[in-house]
Amino acid sequence: MTKQSGKIACFTGHRILNESAALKQLLAETTERLIVEGVGSFLCGFARGFDLLAGRGVLEFRPKYSNIKLIAVLPCKNQDKYWHEKERASYKELLTAANEIIYVNNDYSRDCMKKRNAELIRRADYCISYLKEYRSGTGQTVRLAKEKGIPVFNLAEMIGSLSQGHN
Repeated sequence: MTKQSGKIACFTGHRILNESAALKQLLAETTERLIVEGVGSFLCGFARGFDLLAGRGVLEFRPKYSNIKLIAVLPCKNQDKYWHEKERASYKELLTAANEIIYVNNDYSRDCMKKRNAELIRRADYCISYLKEYRSGTGQTVRLAKEKGIPVFNLAEMIGSLSQGHN
């Protein structure tokens, strides 16, 4: 996969997540906006929480936009080793639907998540995030995106702005 294959967006977000209707709607709107603006590939780290929600969201657009691709950028081959069975089944189902799988490491290492995050940003033109806690892997990924001049759509901040506007 090269940059010449169209614009690329990546997802990054927290593992513990309240999958509210507002978040799902904003994620769908942001994803579709980027598709319309020329994004053809979405990079997903396939971590629990936001990543899996975002990956499933991309698949929901395939009937309307058949050319979009979901690319799994995984920290290691056994990322789901200690997950609960239900989470692992959902993960494997989504992974089966991915157009491509990129492994940053074969096996788990202390820095494989950090390497995965850097790889997401290295390849991306846009970043869709759900960032509330800046002292996190998600925070590190968003900082890296901003340092590289990549536009970041922080859905947590956007939801906060929407709810403040309705008070």
